[in-house]
Amino acid sequence: MTNSRKLDDEIRKKYLFKIMEFFKNNCEDVLQTGSNECVFPIVDEEGNEKWIQIIVKIPTGARDEKEFDGYGLAQAYKLKVEQNEQKKKEAERKKQKKIEEDRKKREDKK
Repeated sequence: MTNSRKLDDEIRKKYLFKIMEFFKNNCEDVLQTGSNECVFPIVDEEGNEKWIQIIVKIPTGARDEKEFDGYGLAQAYKLKVEQNEQKKKEAERKKQKKIEEDRKKREDKK
């Protein structure tokens, strides 16, 4: 019987290879920088050189969890994004309200 860590290492290696092959086949200069990571150079819209780093890991559950829950994590992230959008909209609404109030005050002073 193979231990869990060795199985995880094999899976990580397999998927890192697949990711690297995908980007190599799409004309990227992919470099492996660790047992579970690769990088490739890119150029942004303004011509600045940057790097994309991809890390492949097999997460385990937190200390109080038996297993890692990717679905739960995705759901929590979706909720967080929605809450941030609501906060952003509320802040923009308050900003517009303040701008309008300030405009009215300036007009009243004239």
